[in-house]
Amino acid sequence: MHLHRRKFNTFGVAAGLWVIAPAHALSLSDLSAVDASKGLKLALEKGADVAIQLLGVQDGFMNNDKVRIGLPDTLNQGAKWLKTMGLGKQLDDLTLQMNRAAEAAVPLSKKLLTQSIQTMSVQDAKGILQGGDNSVTQFFSDKTRAPLTTEFMPTVKASLSKLGVVDQFNAIAGKLSGMGLLSKDKANLESHVTDKTLAGLYFMIGEEEKKIRQDPAAAGSALLTKVFGALR
Repeated sequence: MHLHRRKFNTFGVAAGLWVIAPAHALSLSDLSAVDASKGLKLALEKGADVAIQLLGVQDGFMNNDKVRIGLPDTLNQGAKWLKTMGLGKQLDDLTLQMNRAAEAAVPLSKKLLTQSIQTMSVQDAKGILQGGDNSVTQFFSDKTRAPLTTEFMPTVKASLSKLGVVDQFNAIAGKLSGMGLLSKDKANLESHVTDKTLAGLYFMIGEEEKKIRQDPAAAGSALLTKVFGALR
């Protein structure tokens, strides 16, 4: 029997994923044994590595409009009043140091991200191949959000505390609270920074994975070229 190319539509990939396969259709149970699964894992590993390198440095968050961490919504609501009170510089300093805390925390994610990729199940791979633009972000969020929140929090707290940001935030929040613009029980700076750090990390991983799908040859891997070449 001759081997021939056949479109891999099992997971509804819009452009079709070409694989060398026997005449019989590829079943879901075969996924982990074929290049599609290996290529997907390799793409995610590369995407995670690049995202960490881009974000886990000074200005990795601050100079990236897509992931820069802004003031908490509760604080934003009263920002214009605070600026009229001469607190504009304090708000700018707060924004800068929140982003610095995120940049310090991101490198801690490498181990857990790698583990989540290496233990990816057939169902996980199927979900990513079936999913849309946010499928990679959703995969990492489902697998790592809770443990990474625990991992990031001490670093975020230490960074903010060391830089005096918590005191600044409490002072600003106190003024807003006194003006009836902020409820004290809604002001949690550490949680805000941690949540936004994770959101930025997942977003950048998804962006890198899209680049690999669009131009797998640029990633320098024959396997990625074979697996994702027809997805462009």
